[in-house]
Amino acid sequence: MKRFAICVVMALGMFTAAGCVPHTTGETEVGVRTRKMAFWGPKGVEERVYSPGATYFFLPFINDWHVFDTKLQNLEMTYSQVRGDRKSRDDLVLKTIDGNDISLDVIIAYRIDAAKAPHILQYVARDDITLRDKIVRTVARSKPRDIFGELKTEAFYVADAREAQAIKAMDALQEILGPMGIVVEKVLTNDYRFNPEYQKAIEDKKVADQQVEKNKSAQHAAAEEYKRKLEEAKGEVNKMVADADGQYLKDKIEADVYQEQQQLLAKAIQAEGIAEATGIREMNNALEGAGGEAIVKLRIAEAIQGKRIILLPVSEGGMNLKTTDINRLIETLGVKSLAAGQ
Repeated sequence: MKRFAICVVMALGMFTAAGCVPHTTGETEVGVRTRKMAFWGPKGVEERVYSPGATYFFLPFINDWHVFDTKLQNLEMTYSQVRGDRKSRDDLVLKTIDGNDISLDVIIAYRIDAAKAPHILQYVARDDITLRDKIVRTVARSKPRDIFGELKTEAFYVADAREAQAIKAMDALQEILGPMGIVVEKVLTNDYRFNPEYQKAIEDKKVADQQVEKNKSAQHAAAEEYKRKLEEAKGEVNKMVADADGQYLKDKIEADVYQEQQQLLAKAIQAEGIAEATGIREMNNALEGAGGEAIVKLRIAEAIQGKRIILLPVSEGGMNLKTTDINRLIETLGVKSLAAGQ
C-alpha cells in the first residue's frame, strides 16, 4: 500500500508538472490568481499578491490569472483632439458659482495600491482598462466638476485659486477611490476656456484694467515728479533762507561791533569831558581863592607881553567916543609911527 501511494503521488506530480502553464508579471505589474477548483484550500480569488518581474506555473482550466500595472498613470481629459485619452473633445464643462460656462482641461495622476490588487479584482475591476474607463474616469469627471464650479469666473485667472481647488479635488477623489485600492497622486489643471461672448468681455475688461493701471502709473509718475520739483523748490527756498540768515548774522555782527566801538568811543569822550570839566572846576576853585587875582594878573601880563599899547584920551573919567575924532586919531598915530621909524 505504501508503494502504491508513493506511485500515485509521483504520477500526480508528473502529470501536474507536465500540465502547468507559465504566468508572468512585468516589471511594474503584480499578479492575482483565482482558483476555480481546489483540491485543498478555498476557492476564489487568492489573497496573495504575486510580485513584479517573475514567472509562476499553474494548472490551466482550474486557475485564472490577472495582472495589474502599478506604475503611475495619467488620465488626461482635454479639449484637444490630438492628445489625451480620447481623440475627441473630452474636457470638463462646468458652470462657475456666478453662473458662467467654462471648460477645463484636467489631468488625474493615479496608481493602484499593489497590496489591494486581490480586492480590486474581486470587487472593482478585472483589468487596468476597465479600472481606468469605468471607475477612475467616471468619478474624475463628476467630483472635480463640482469642486471647480465653486470658483468665481475671474478666479480661474489666478493660478493659486486653481491650485487650491485642485488639491481639494484630489482629496475628494482619494476619499472615494482610496477604499477601492486606487491612490490619487495629483490633480492638475491645464487650459480653460469661456464662451466666446464672455471671453471677449473679459478680454475687454483686461484691456481696460491695463489702461487704468497705465493711467495710475502715469499719475504716480506725475505725482513723483511733482514731489521731486517740490523738494527742489524747498531746497532752493531753504538755500535762500540760509543765505538771508547768514547775511543777517553777518550784518548783525558788524552792527554789534560798530555799536561796541561807538559805545567805547562815547565812553572815552565822556571820560575826557569829565576830566576836562573836573580840571576847569578845579581851576575855578583855585581862582576863587586868595591867589586867584595874582594868577589872573600873571596871565594878563603874559598875554600882553610884546604887544603895542595905545593910550587914548579920556575925559570925564574915561574915553569919550562921542567927542573923539577917530580919523584924526588914526592919522596922528600914523604920523607918529613914521617919525618914530626915522
